[in-house]
Amino acid sequence: MPSIACFVSSHGFGHAARASAVMAAIQTRSPETHFEVFTQSPEWLFRDSLLGRFTYHNLACDVGVVQRSPLEEDLPATLERLAAFLPFDNALIDSLAEKLTALDCRMVICDISPLGIAAARRAGVPSILIENFTWDWIYAGYLDAEPRFAPYIAALSDLFRSADYHIQTEPVCQRVAWAALVTPPICRQPRLPAQETRRRLGIPPDARVALFTMGGIQSTLALTQHSSMPPNLYFVIPGAKAGGARIPRCIPLPFHSDFYHPDLVAASDVVIGKAGYSTLAEAYLANVPFVFIARPRFRETPSLVRFILEELGGFEIPEAGFQDGSWLQFLPHLLEEPRRSLLRQNGAELAAEFILNLYSSS
Repeated sequence: MPSIACFVSSHGFGHAARASAVMAAIQTRSPETHFEVFTQSPEWLFRDSLLGRFTYHNLACDVGVVQRSPLEEDLPATLERLAAFLPFDNALIDSLAEKLTALDCRMVICDISPLGIAAARRAGVPSILIENFTWDWIYAGYLDAEPRFAPYIAALSDLFRSADYHIQTEPVCQRVAWAALVTPPICRQPRLPAQETRRRLGIPPDARVALFTMGGIQSTLALTQHSSMPPNLYFVIPGAKAGGARIPRCIPLPFHSDFYHPDLVAASDVVIGKAGYSTLAEAYLANVPFVFIARPRFRETPSLVRFILEELGGFEIPEAGFQDGSWLQFLPHLLEEPRRSLLRQNGAELAAEFILNLYSSS
């Protein structure tokens, strides 16, 4: 039976969450659709996100940016991996093209893997790029510090430009005239009512909930009790390191828990964490304010920050002052503000409709 391939960047969990949101929306409309997923993002993330059929292929689809920590990039390590990744090995592209043909893949979705675009072209099937930035654009932000990015920027720019169809999703970092579709933020849909998620977490119905998340990168929230912290505030922390938070009413969770991340966001009164795409998108859909730590060197950051302040509400925590907990004094005021009740459109629905129209005509 024909299938759709999806090549997904494993830089954090954001690309996997966004790609799985599109795949889930496609399977809601077309339950028989089978996906061939090529990535090094964890298989459980797709298993938890997709209700339909998929096959997982462990493959490094791009380099992204190597991280020393959730907020710090490692440029020398990134350049070292790029040197091993580009230019693509012809034997690898041939092998992937043969696999796409053998699996009867009629199209290839790429978020934001250039390898998938090259494999699709070799296999003679259309490629669909989904992005709010591309790696060539990100690397251009490091040129002053590392001129060695220049040849990789040129090669990746040509690859991304060669995608047959281009979907951009807000907040878009660099708009392109040839985009076939621009969508609102794309994210996975919550499944449970907020009160049911809170009940399962053991949180009283009248309590306030702050979700702390660093977007798929393990971190420590080394906070202590602050005098202005609301007495009924609970912290939920997916991916918490042992011995991290030293505050009362703290609920640490493993990355892969029984709780679906979009449900945790929808059950929260505020999200706190790294300004990243998937967290922003889930908070946007749920009308939850976002208290964020920005990554000053990462080129995507200004677009994310602008969108958060305009569309979600919240405030920025300076990285240097994050661990001392002084920002907690501003939480009570934010929690007292009425929660937005806007009816948001999930960009995954628009992307799925566009892709299925292409698929039905292929």
